[in-house]
Parts: sequence; structure tokens; C-alpha cells
Amino acid sequence: MARQHGTSFEIPSEMHALADKSVAQARQAFGSIMSAAAQAAGTADKQARDMRSAAHELGGLAVRFAERNIAASFEFAQRLARAKDLDEALALQADYLKSQMAAFSEQAGELSGEAAKAARQAVPH
Repeated sequence: MARQHGTSFEIPSEMHALADKSVAQARQAFGSIMSAAAQAAGTADKQARDMRSAAHELGGLAVRFAERNIAASFEFAQRLARAKDLDEALALQADYLKSQMAAFSEQAGELSGEAAKAARQAVPH
């Protein structure tokens, strides 16, 4: 109890009740904030895992495409080495370029489709 000019001062019970209520409300608000923060952290972690998984899958797809393209290049080089004349070599080169352009177009479409799919999965709805 505080003394003020010889008299005692008591805090009214209503003030105690108001202080208790304010502390309880602050505690509840803090609990809600912490719960929302934990949920947001969990969502961010899941999105990061999903993106890492998607990046891994896209990387694997790119490696498979590179392997296919390199195999096609070696096959072309082998055919070119066996060409009988310049006309056959030019025809082989034209066929190779045509097939590689088609392959690149197909691969680009597949990669962009997979990237879009990964982005859709990573973004919460």
C-alpha cells in the first residue's frame, strides 16, 4: 500500500479486475499470434520442400534430355563418318538438324509444362 500525505491508498478491486482481464487478453492475443506464426512457418517450410522436390525433378528431366541429345549427336557423328560422299553428308546433316529442332521444341514444351505444374503445386490455393 502506498502512502500519500499520511493516508493509505488502496487500489480498487475494479482496477485489479481490469488489469487481470487486460493481461488475459494480451496472453490470448500473443498465443494467437504465435499460433499464426507457427502455421506460417510450417506453410513456408512445406512450400520450400515442394520447390526443392520440383527443382530436383526438373533437373533430372534436363539431364535425361541432355543424355538423349548427346546420344543423338554421337549417332549423327557416326553416320557422318560413314558417309560415302558430300551429298550424303549434307543429307545426314539436314536430317540431324531437323530431328534436333523437333526434339528441342518438344523438350522445351515438356520442361515449361513441368515448371508450370511445379509452380502451381508450390503456391497455396
